[in-house]
Amino acid sequence: MAPAEQDEPRFPVLRVLAPDGLADDVAYALIELGSKGVEQRDDSTIERGPGEGQVLLEASFGSDVEAQTASRGLADAWPQVVMIELGAIVGDAWREKYKEYFAPFPLTHGLTVVPPWVKYEATEDEQLLIMDPGRAFGTGLHATTSLVADQLVKHAAALGGQRVLDVGTGSGILALVAIRLGADGVDGFDIDPEAVSAARENAERNDLAERVRFWCGELDGVDKSYPVVVANIRTEVLLAQREALTVVVGSGGVLVLSGILASEEDAVRYVYCGDFDHVETTRRAAATGDRQEDAWVALVLRKRV
Repeated sequence: MAPAEQDEPRFPVLRVLAPDGLADDVAYALIELGSKGVEQRDDSTIERGPGEGQVLLEASFGSDVEAQTASRGLADAWPQVVMIELGAIVGDAWREKYKEYFAPFPLTHGLTVVPPWVKYEATEDEQLLIMDPGRAFGTGLHATTSLVADQLVKHAAALGGQRVLDVGTGSGILALVAIRLGADGVDGFDIDPEAVSAARENAERNDLAERVRFWCGELDGVDKSYPVVVANIRTEVLLAQREALTVVVGSGGVLVLSGILASEEDAVRYVYCGDFDHVETTRRAAATGDRQEDAWVALVLRKRV
């Protein structure tokens, strides 16, 4: 091996194929098994996945031993997944590869997402969000994110002059959408420090840094209630955090939940029905031809007074 190649950084990875309906749970399992980050590729991501109801998960690890241990643990706990390979990424070029696929696109009515490396002229009736997701979730291309953005447009009147809570903020995209639609400010958090860093940088790109507060943490660190709360996270977490999410929504407030498969909607509605009235469900297929039960849904709930 040439000396230059020896100096290149090396990142051990575990590549896994999982059925679409299990992908989020398998990704969470990989984190629990020690992964430092999991990239998901499917029909809705910038870099496409394998299709046919399968999702490619690429999990990075700190060492080959950690990756091998996780591989064995995943195979034992999740026989439904198909192991692709243990491997490594050499060099840093992969960190910038997503830029080849990320172009300006309309996120929701009147709002267009533009990467910072692209020149784009807005029309008179168009607002721009300058977004670089980096390694964080939240380009706006995923159905779960755009579903929440659409609901924020529908409920823009509730945002006016209010402070919003964004649970699992990712790249900060939904927080910035809320401000563009009239929110006075947003508090947002994520368990991933890279996401928090990306969210802060995106707020600065859009001259909104003074109106957001992002931190690395969890829901139990929130000590007040909000008139509007959005949570675009896994169904498993929405179910487990029902009590904590209920507490942070003010009386008569709006709660928008996403990250839910159509097949999981009834379970989520049942868990929240004691404290909330169901306002609306919207759905969107992840890809053309998806089965109805594989569609993503967003729930809008209103807390009872």
